[in-house]
This record gives sequence, structure tokens and C-alpha cells, in this order.
Amino acid sequence: MIATDAIDLALFLRIATGIALVLFSAAFVLMVVRIVRGPTLPDRIIALDMLVAAVVGFIATIAVRTGQMLYVDVAISLALVGFLSTVAFARFVLARGRSREAGDADTAGAAAQKETAP
Repeated sequence: MIATDAIDLALFLRIATGIALVLFSAAFVLMVVRIVRGPTLPDRIIALDMLVAAVVGFIATIAVRTGQMLYVDVAISLALVGFLSTVAFARFVLARGRSREAGDADTAGAAAQKETAP
């Protein structure tokens, strides 16, 4: 009886991890499409962050399926790097927006000076 329960549990785990891997693969493909087709840079950054999250889930699922817990360390490291890259991209977008606003203000100021000049 106990051996049968262990076989059923192993079969369930194998099926569940197989389904999870298929779903993570589909999510991976959809996020790559969003990165390529994203209309704006923030859309691409969010898709890249979600791509990292999907890869972390994929690696964790592989760890459960194989029983190799070293993959969990790899997934945690990747999650940390992904978080830092998202923060760096966000700072880049913020700085880029500020420089554009400053450029627009300089252009508007120069145009106003031309209009008031004799």
C-alpha cells in the first residue's frame, strides 16, 4: 500500500512538473514577443522583468523535477540579478525622461528668446 502511494505521488509530481514546464515555455515565448514588439521602452522593460521571473520559475521546476537543489541557488541568483537590472533600466528611463524634459525646456526658452529679440 505504501509503495503504491509513493508511485502515485512520483507520477503526480512528474505530470505536474511537465505541465508547469510547458506553461513556463509558453510564457517565455509570449514575453519574447512582447520584448520584440513592445511599443515603448517601459513595455519592453516590464516584459524583460517578467521573462526573468518565468525563467526563475522554470529553473525551480527543473530543480523539483530532478531533485538537484543546486538549481534553486541558480534561480535565486538570477532573480537578484533580474531585480537589479530592472532597477537599472527604470533609472535609465527616468533619467532619459528628465533629459528630454530639460531639452524641451531649453528649446522652448530659446524659441521665446528669438521671439522677443528685436
